[in-house]
Amino acid sequence: MRLPEEYVKRMKQLLGEEEFQAYINSFEEKNVRGLRVNTLKISPEEFEKISPFPLKKIPWTDNGYYYEDTVQPAKHPYYYAGLYYIQEPSAMTPAQLLPIEPGDCVLDVCAAPGGKSTELAAKLKGNGVLVSNDISNSRAKALLKNIELMGVKNAYVVSEVPENLVKQFAGYFDKILIDAPCSGEGMFRKEPSMVKSWEEHGVSFFEKLQHGIIDSVVKMLKPGGKILYSTCTFSPEEDEGSMTYLLERYPEFSIIKPDQVWHEFAPGRPEWVENGRDELKNCIRLWPHKLQGEGHFISLLQKEGSACQKKNFAGKKAYVLEDEAAEFFSHVSMPLAMENCVRVKDKLMYYPDAQIDWKGYRVLRSGLYLGDFKKNRFEPSQSLAMALKMEEYDQVLNLSCEDIRVKKYLKGETVVMEDEKAKGLYLICVDGFPLGWAKASQGKLKNKYHSGWRMF
Repeated sequence: MRLPEEYVKRMKQLLGEEEFQAYINSFEEKNVRGLRVNTLKISPEEFEKISPFPLKKIPWTDNGYYYEDTVQPAKHPYYYAGLYYIQEPSAMTPAQLLPIEPGDCVLDVCAAPGGKSTELAAKLKGNGVLVSNDISNSRAKALLKNIELMGVKNAYVVSEVPENLVKQFAGYFDKILIDAPCSGEGMFRKEPSMVKSWEEHGVSFFEKLQHGIIDSVVKMLKPGGKILYSTCTFSPEEDEGSMTYLLERYPEFSIIKPDQVWHEFAPGRPEWVENGRDELKNCIRLWPHKLQGEGHFISLLQKEGSACQKKNFAGKKAYVLEDEAAEFFSHVSMPLAMENCVRVKDKLMYYPDAQIDWKGYRVLRSGLYLGDFKKNRFEPSQSLAMALKMEEYDQVLNLSCEDIRVKKYLKGETVVMEDEKAKGLYLICVDGFPLGWAKASQGKLKNKYHSGWRMF
């Protein structure tokens, strides 16, 4: 492929002749493909047993796998059940290396389309709160779909400029992920169109964007908290340079070495930037000629001070379900704290354990959307189906992934049941994992699968 002369010249200077040639040779190798198992629904070991296609472990992640380019995992029913997220292998590293603990308050500030947010949510295990933000409203909608598909219950999906969040969230978060907009040099092999973007914008455009994001984000971290900064570029200005900007401007921060550093990861290069500090060596760079993946840069930072005590959200008034909702939830055994349920017009929401005033902000979703109040009935949502376990609902049609009815259901078609006497709302599952709702009548199931999620 054609690379810009300016870029080639700079990379040769940075890497030296021998390593530069190895880097250039990597463009002749085929792209590797990966998926990350969603541990909110299934463990990696359990998924290995049922995987419909061959997998090979990605060595630097707990739940990431390579798959061959001859298979199409996005067309398998397990994808629609939210068992895995398709993600480039090196892009799994930032969320892997940010040490999330259940109960943390976490911000993913540049979150769309959701690959990193959904892993952060899985590490929270349903406890604490995740704020997934993206400045682009259209991209935030894709983020919302992935949050719902993965069965996440405790996320706010927001579309705001980072500086607008500071007033509400000053000193609020335990952990923050900044997957910063960048020139994308690490994606040149996978997405050649990034070369054109690089030529149009250059490095300095993104460097300024990153500094603006950093200035906002550092104010939202608690004392003792951690920020993970990542890019998919090799540019020293956007990597070590942006970290130098942060360290000089905010001396309460230091760069620390992550607990898990795979041996093929390269250290940061302080000599590549002016006034580069020795601690920049604790940063990580993933090179496509050193491992099976594309390019990434990662820096884990800690703010000095002691972590604040977790906020206590007890004492909220419990919500009393209306009769039509109470009848539906009599069939549901998923634990629901009634003090977290809130009716918003005709929608019933289940908020995370966080008291946040979102007035004036663009919020696409607050917690788990449970369903809608219709005339004399309650209709559960697609997102509730994805958050349930099969055993948490008492009327289930569980189909094998080989059953032709599974794809019929995912395409929005009517599905036939063996039991002609079955009535009421059924949770449709594939091999024990929920897909969505359908209403049984006279041996047929009226399909209620989300129209925007259908298989084509």
